[in-house]
Amino acid sequence: MNLILLDPHELTDNGHVCITDPRRLLHLRDVHRANPGDLLTVGVQGGGMGKAVLKELTAARAYFQLEALDEPPPPPLPVHLVLALPRPRMLARTLEHVTALGVKEITLLHTKRVEKSYWQSPELRDDKIHQHLVLGLEQARDTQLPSVTLSKGFRPFLEQQLPTMLSKRRGLLAHPGLPNPCPRNINEPTLLLVGPEGGFIAWEVEQLLAAGCEGMHLGPRILRVETAVTALLSRLF
Repeated sequence: MNLILLDPHELTDNGHVCITDPRRLLHLRDVHRANPGDLLTVGVQGGGMGKAVLKELTAARAYFQLEALDEPPPPPLPVHLVLALPRPRMLARTLEHVTALGVKEITLLHTKRVEKSYWQSPELRDDKIHQHLVLGLEQARDTQLPSVTLSKGFRPFLEQQLPTMLSKRRGLLAHPGLPNPCPRNINEPTLLLVGPEGGFIAWEVEQLLAAGCEGMHLGPRILRVETAVTALLSRLF
């Protein structure tokens, strides 16, 4: 937890903060080994970052006095990530990683090789998704939560959502075996599409290319989804 991320409701009108969440309290005690008088980095969800003086730390609460919150969060990546829904355990890690890297728009997509049972996972509950996004923000010292959209049908996505997404973005389809290597250091608005374990099926690739996406690859190695997404974002931006 490189940033103590605060919910706006935890702030008072006189510049004080009271945290009662057990996870953050445990981290303050056991990892930061914080003591009253320490100056710690804080940020408000959706707002700025700055410093706060720890006034009190008990098993039940942490009490802070805020200083200025005038530091902006790091800039976001200019990308909307469309990710075929991974296995639940991999989804949790991937959400944390891409949030830490600065992705602010995420669509989780159903494709042929996505198990239908994945959509019943508790990891897709709003509170669980929010938890993983917060962990990514805390890691990267960021305050801006990504938006996460669930798209449970490939054809409706292809026909109804994709044209709008591509109208203002460069579409890049990452898939093994496509002829062009992944571009580097781009700075234009981008739509990045990444398939599931085993990749998109041939028909899905054909449809995405026909819709206007550019096909690309990361080389001859076949990577796990969480590794591939991290490598793609690092190379692209």
